[in-house]
Amino acid sequence: PEGRYVHYGITSYDVVDTALALLLRDSCDQLMARAQRLQEVIAQLAKEHKHTPMIGRTHGVHAEPITFGFKLAGWYDEMGRNLQRLQFTREMVSVGKISGAVGIHANVDPRVEEYVCAQLGLKPAPASTQIISRDVHATYLSTLSILAASLERFATELRNLQRTEILEVQEYFAPGQTGSSAMPHKRNPWNCETVSGLARVVRGYLIPALENIATWHERDLTNSSVERIILPDASILVDWMLWKLTDILEHLAVFPDHMQRNLQQLGGLVYSEHVMLALVGKGLSREQAYRLVQRHAARAWEGADFQQSLKEDEEIRRVLSEEELDRCFDLQHHLRYLDVTFQRLGLE
Repeated sequence: PEGRYVHYGITSYDVVDTALALLLRDSCDQLMARAQRLQEVIAQLAKEHKHTPMIGRTHGVHAEPITFGFKLAGWYDEMGRNLQRLQFTREMVSVGKISGAVGIHANVDPRVEEYVCAQLGLKPAPASTQIISRDVHATYLSTLSILAASLERFATELRNLQRTEILEVQEYFAPGQTGSSAMPHKRNPWNCETVSGLARVVRGYLIPALENIATWHERDLTNSSVERIILPDASILVDWMLWKLTDILEHLAVFPDHMQRNLQQLGGLVYSEHVMLALVGKGLSREQAYRLVQRHAARAWEGADFQQSLKEDEEIRRVLSEEELDRCFDLQHHLRYLDVTFQRLGLE
């Protein structure tokens, strides 16, 4: 006889959406654990290579010196924001509903909803229809999409740094591993490429999640079939991406000598801004100083020694001594505030 109380005064999605909240909450916990582990590995690498100099690049072109640890410190900071978003999302998705066919509690006392949610560690949705509003679930997909994009950024950077012409880092390559079925010499960054590719899939799932927000009246069924694909798929993919990138970084080969070689490739051109600012500091206008330095930079691109060319310019020598010019080419000048970044991030 007690069977008559099963489903009494409620609708199927009172059960389904409340159960989904538990799944999404647990998924956030799993992803946060993975993300924290990745952040720990990044922190370890950043501290290890805090003083490993390399060239910073903008638009793919040599810019000014940085360190590999400084680059990784930026990743550490970004993962911190991803963790904050996951925590925020966990709170947002942790809501249940036992409010009936249109959400107005017509045939079920709100105290039942409060009791059930309390037992499950959820908050009752303050207002619901037949379903929990899908902006909640879109937030979940948005958080995962941003996280996936961060992972893609890291993976893409590693791929670029593994280019043969750069070769500053390399994915672990096991003895006997095959890089190409046709070319035995190949060592391809295929793990990073996989992370980059899957990020596109996860981002693609965000669009239908956003489109699911606009359900008809107190609900329709357009969201249901979509969510059966996008929610589990995106969750599993991001979990795997976090695990894989952690594994890549734990076994990453780093080549400081190649970083040093690339840093010196342009013969000091990367110190051009410091030279220009030294001239400005001596009273030249910025335009005049820029023109003077650019003239010698152009010659250096054609093979001239940039530092020596500057020293032979009488107009520059009237302003800067040879010793002052030499100081402009001091690597440590660019790295002198490195400790500040690491202290701000708590990476000491």
